[in-house]
This record gives sequence, C-alpha cells and structure tokens, in this order.
Amino acid sequence: MSSPTYPLFCMGNPLLDIQVFNGEELLKKYDLKANDAILAEEKHASLYDDLVKNHQVTYVAGGAAQNAARGAAYVLPPNSVVYTGCVGDDDLAEQLRAANRREGLTDAYLVRKGDKTGACGVIITGHNRSLVTTLRAAEKFESSHLSSPEVAPLVEAAKVFYLEGYFLTHGSEIALELSKKASEASKIFVLNLSAPFIPQFFGVQLQQIIPYCDIIICNESEAESWASATGLPHKDLDAIAKALATQPKANPARPRVVIITHGPKATTVVSSDDAENALVVPVLALSDAEIVDTNGAGDAFAGGFLGAYVAGKALSECVDAGHKLGSMCVQQIGPQYKWPKVNIL
Repeated sequence: MSSPTYPLFCMGNPLLDIQVFNGEELLKKYDLKANDAILAEEKHASLYDDLVKNHQVTYVAGGAAQNAARGAAYVLPPNSVVYTGCVGDDDLAEQLRAANRREGLTDAYLVRKGDKTGACGVIITGHNRSLVTTLRAAEKFESSHLSSPEVAPLVEAAKVFYLEGYFLTHGSEIALELSKKASEASKIFVLNLSAPFIPQFFGVQLQQIIPYCDIIICNESEAESWASATGLPHKDLDAIAKALATQPKANPARPRVVIITHGPKATTVVSSDDAENALVVPVLALSDAEIVDTNGAGDAFAGGFLGAYVAGKALSECVDAGHKLGSMCVQQIGPQYKWPKVNIL
C-alpha cells in the first residue's frame, strides 16, 4: 500500500508555548512590550523557569508554521498536511506530537538527541500577547533532513509550501533552497513575515527569498516594518501591499499575492497582475467579551487561508476561511480549534 501524499508541506520552528495571563508585572520585570514577538536575550534567560515556578501556566503546542499547519489540517481531509522542524528528544516534543495528532497533522521532525525542544514564553495582558522565544533545537535544523529517504518524497509530492519568517533567523539558506525548488517546479511557495523584527533585522535574508514567493502573508505591523526597512515613505497598507506584490519574481507564470491582516479591521489583498485594485475583505468583529486569547490568531488565519487555498477555493473565500479560523482561535486559550470539527469551507 502506497504512503499518503500531502499537498501542503509546512516548515518552521516547533515550539511549546508556556502561557500566563495577567502578566503586567512580568512585562516590567523582563523589559517586554505588550504586543510583540522577540527572540530571547540574556536578560530573559530566567523567564521560563520563572513562569513555571511562580505562575499558573498553560502549555499549548506552538511555533508559527506548526500552528498554521494544524489549522490547515483542521480544515482539510486527513493526510493533507505535513510539517517539519527540529525538536529534542524530550517531553516537550511528545506534547507537540500529541497536539498534532489531535488536529490530524502529520509531523516529520528532525530529532536531535540530547537537545531540548524550543519554547515560547507567552505573556498575556488584556487582548495583547508578548512572545519570547528560545529556539534551542529548532535552530539546529539541517538541509539534509529534506533530502532524507523519509522526507524527500514528501517534498516531491507537495503542491504548496508554507514557511514562517522566523525560520530565516537561522535557516535562510535552507529556506532559499526549498523556495527555489518550488519556484522551478511551478509549485506554490507561501511566506509569512511572522514578526516586525524579521524585515527589520533579517531584511537581507527576506529580500533573497521574496523573488521565489507566490503568496506573502503578514499583519499591519509586519507590513509597516517591511516598508520602513525598504525605504517606503508611507504606512498606507494598500500601497505597501502593492510594493511587496510587485517586487521582482523568479517565476512570472503566476502573479504574486500579498495579504495583510489588520486584527478586527478588514484584510487587504493585492495581486501583482492587478496591483492598482486592492481587494478589501471585511472581518466580522467579535465583542471584547468573546475574545479569550489572541495568541496564535495570525497563525490560525494562515491555516484557514492555506486550507481553503489547497481545497481550490477563490481568493476571497480563502481569506474568509482565514477569518473564520482566526475567530475560532481567539475564543479559546492558545492556538486551538473547536471540537467536534466545524466545517468552515
């Protein structure tokens, strides 16, 4: 019997989220912003033990691309989505595997013996979340894993690839290799900018991979960061989306689509073949009382979008599916989805 082929292949940094609510004092203690995503510095080294020892924590499977992959797997039929990244041989990795199984996501991890699985401190204050990531094993991913007997057939069979911007902090050459391969084979390569610091501090790596991207997803602060890093003089989201969509493209056979989400405000979509006319897709806003936790909302949007895209839906329907899954996510703790399954397509 042949192995299943997965149309969607996702890659990123697998992390276990260690989440706390009412973290105002933690923000002050560790010099953190209320709505931000950063890599841990030396001053944050004690944060993870502090969270576990001194606060009521919730463990949630995390990692941006892994969250999106679970969202897409929730939307699609079984054996549709596979995800790879690097983990340690520890209990944190087992918790991630269990979460993936619940959503129907197949993982193809590279396991580093003796290393710890990456973690993300998630500090919730009101409707804001501050993410502080220690990559650990996640930054030790090797390109040889993609050409291994177990993973190479998955790469070959995939029709759509999805990469989180965070991966560019350590694996830009691997990402570039995969994006070039996808472009040359006329497959779809999707990139999420993931955080404002990616365009700000990893702009060289980002600009190298953009020519091979067919779809780019970001939120308004990430879009503004890219605009600032590339010298664009404005913060108008339509204009930023147009500038990003019309960047040089290696495979001109299909247009590049740029999607900029804006929380409860409308999502902006621009295609390079009609860059003057932005598609604006409204969001059905939730009340404050309905919002439990915004951690993972952007990843859930990406997961819903990817699921609908792989299912062959129109672009506006894909954005709607992203909105629905994002809405479902923020009404629960962490990037999780409702059971029994809700059909959002």
